[in-house]
Amino acid sequence: MNTNQFRESVKHEFPPEGLPVPLAALWWDAKGDWTQAHEMVDELETNEGMAVHAYLHRKEGSLTNADYWYARAGRKFHRPVLEEEWQALVAGLLPK
Repeated sequence: MNTNQFRESVKHEFPPEGLPVPLAALWWDAKGDWTQAHEMVDELETNEGMAVHAYLHRKEGSLTNADYWYARAGRKFHRPVLEEEWQALVAGLLPK
């Protein structure tokens, strides 16, 4: 699956089976369900989960909380445009 196929899958009712949790959270975010996405990564203590958590708080407008999660994920920066960050996260999480 590539980024375009992943984005197309958002047209379905549920995410594709077998997605890693951070990727599934990004799927729900693209579907417009921020709450579902956040619940999935809220207590996920992996670098990928914390990076998605940071992105979600940035999208929410809670920049201090986002900065905290970026630091926990070992990231010192993010993409200036939310859509570009979403795409970069998806591309980084999709199996190669």
